[in-house]
Amino acid sequence: MSNGLSYSSVGRKVLMALSGFFLLFFLMQHFVINLFSVISADLFNEISHFMGTNGLIQFVLQPILIFGFLFHLAMGMYLERKNSAARPIKYAMDKPSENSNWMSRNMLITGIMVMLFLGLHFYDFWFPEIKTKFIEGDWSGLHNGEFRYWEELHHKFQDLIRVSIYCVAFIFLALHLSHGFQSAFQSAGFSHNKYTPIIKKLGTLYAIIIPFGFIFIALFHYFTQN
Repeated sequence: MSNGLSYSSVGRKVLMALSGFFLLFFLMQHFVINLFSVISADLFNEISHFMGTNGLIQFVLQPILIFGFLFHLAMGMYLERKNSAARPIKYAMDKPSENSNWMSRNMLITGIMVMLFLGLHFYDFWFPEIKTKFIEGDWSGLHNGEFRYWEELHHKFQDLIRVSIYCVAFIFLALHLSHGFQSAFQSAGFSHNKYTPIIKKLGTLYAIIIPFGFIFIALFHYFTQN
């Protein structure tokens, strides 16, 4: 019975890792697309229009992405609850800060903060897009004869409060990724004395470049308002 429970727990951790890999890939892809809004408004508009009107992306990949987010959050909360239940007694001499870093002990907190931010992000971008395309039936991507994507993105970052919320959220994302990146590889079985240090370094770079890259994009649009 214990072996069955053990295998079940390992399976859940592997699924958690696989969903993490999927979200890591999506986050990088999302960052690259948004970075084009800094480089070229026209190129950003063209890429956004393709992504927003491609049937495979809209009707297959987008639902998978939403499921991936929800699954990752739900599985993370479940595993955290199971881990807490397995340690019901807190010893007086237990010093968690000496056994693990802050990020590894607070993955659930940073994850929930990121998900709360996603609620704002959906409100700003995804819900209006769904309304325009699926309720109003407008798939042209045009406003006053021109593509609307860059202008809508740029306009959202004119509010300092919204920009500040985005920046704080991406700091939480950086904290989450700093442990989550290497944890995903470990849970998936990629643990080796030779490669683990490399994975840790790549994880640190990813946790810095991607979140702070998003912060740069938000600040760029804020400080370049007409």
